Amino acid sequence: MTNPAIVLVSPDHVEFLADEFGRYSRDYDLHGATTFEDGARLVKRLDAVGDPIALMVVDSALRETTPIQTFGKWRQLVPTAKRVVVAHWDRFLADAPSLRAGLATGKYDAYLLMPRGVRDEEFHTAITELLSDWGSTVAEPEVETVRLVSPSGVPLTLAIRDFLDRMGMPHRTYDPATEVGREIVARYDGEASYPLVDSPYRELHAPSSVREVAAAVYGRPDDIDVDTVVDLCVVGAGPAGLAAAVYGSSEGLDTVVVEAEAVGGQAGTSSMIRNYLGFPRGISGMRLALRARNQALRFGTRFFTGWEVTSVDACAHGDHHVVRTDGGEIHARSVVVATGVRYRKLGIDRVEAMVGQGVFYGSAMSAARELEGQHVVVVGGGNSAGQAALHLARFARSVTILIRREALEETMSSYLVKEIDWNPRVSVRTGSEICDGGGEGRLGWLDIRHRTSGEVDRVEVGGLFLLLGAEPHCEWLPAGVTRDERGFVLTGRDVPTTEWVDGLPPANLATTVPGLFAVGDIRAGSMKRVAAASGEGASVVPLVHAWLAG
Repeated sequence: MTNPAIVLVSPDHVEFLADEFGRYSRDYDLHGATTFEDGARLVKRLDAVGDPIALMVVDSALRETTPIQTFGKWRQLVPTAKRVVVAHWDRFLADAPSLRAGLATGKYDAYLLMPRGVRDEEFHTAITELLSDWGSTVAEPEVETVRLVSPSGVPLTLAIRDFLDRMGMPHRTYDPATEVGREIVARYDGEASYPLVDSPYRELHAPSSVREVAAAVYGRPDDIDVDTVVDLCVVGAGPAGLAAAVYGSSEGLDTVVVEAEAVGGQAGTSSMIRNYLGFPRGISGMRLALRARNQALRFGTRFFTGWEVTSVDACAHGDHHVVRTDGGEIHARSVVVATGVRYRKLGIDRVEAMVGQGVFYGSAMSAARELEGQHVVVVGGGNSAGQAALHLARFARSVTILIRREALEETMSSYLVKEIDWNPRVSVRTGSEICDGGGEGRLGWLDIRHRTSGEVDRVEVGGLFLLLGAEPHCEWLPAGVTRDERGFVLTGRDVPTTEWVDGLPPANLATTVPGLFAVGDIRAGSMKRVAAASGEGASVVPLVHAWLAG
């Protein structure tokens, strides 16, 4: 197998860069050029013979002979490759004002100072983060923790792959007709149904749901001894729930987290979050979630994955709640609800019938690799939709963002709008909506209607990604929890005054059931941003302490 390539382009320092990047030479092939034109020819030649290109590094000195706009064209040469501009220390400060502006529009992924000495680990931290992101989203895995056997187009297979991507678990899918596929099928006891899942966590099996795979990997509540009353039970492992777990367990609370499927929630599907504090080059939702999970584990949090909470008996024993799942009960003195929201359904029968067959709810990162050369539509105007569109543009021929509003700026962060405006593969269609769709066994076309004129256009598509706003997921909560007209949980001063106790509202993140709190997207009035959810998860812990103190 050919090693991925790192391409280095510098008029004066290509040998220095090659020496500095020598530490990667075991796993990557290094290629050098002294002009932008030679570098472009090199990239095209590697791409033509099928050699994967992981990283392209360009010296800022080339801006004197190459217009700055040309730097952005590296994305068009190999859209999946990471792009870095490096500057010699003699010119770093002078070049910074103009080159940093390119980061805001996504022309390149990082602007770095060339190493000034040996072991410049700050420089190499940035490089390895970029290579790691490329490896997790583009490259085929070198190690397969999980192997799937399935024909193409099986919706459950795609859903399981998406779950494994979100959990950062290396996996590969084999057709039953391949050598590996035949070997795995031969080991299966009984008539094979697809997908088959081969992993170290459970004997070869044919799961009926993603939740079954999650339970096999991470265990279920009834597999773990929970015969004590814990201090805090967090329901949901998105950013809010993970933050509550980290702060709760780090401050001495006996904390458990119950998650039906993938740690990270909807945020875990984000290919790259660039506005999260402390990550100047951005971080994928998957990596953020896994780091938070590992942090919580270090402080003693126990995670129970694979069972959905079905109900909570509030104060069932006077001093604690009972959190019920189909797989067991958890007794807790306090409960934090952090279940987040679900995407709204499109509601068009013919399109809904093709979910998993070219139609996806959420960003479905695993499906992006299979859309090379095709046109894709993303429906939604929030940050998740923008992140999904930019990620898909690394693989698809073109991406259209479809929104009912008249401008993205009304609902999407400015940095994403700028990247979308610049990216030649992404276009925005405003004031429009899907009215029909279909295809032969898989989505092949969509009818798009302009909301003002009523005019309908039929477009050929290879994929449709639906990120349609939010619906709460809290029907399992006790009847005593007050909600707004849309079903979101009311907390603090948002609770109607008729339900205040002794003329006082509940605490800021407390519900109308004592000892039960709500954080993140499930809470009415919350800001639908990852950082805001994490902040609420951290902020709820002092309230839990106060409640436990009496």
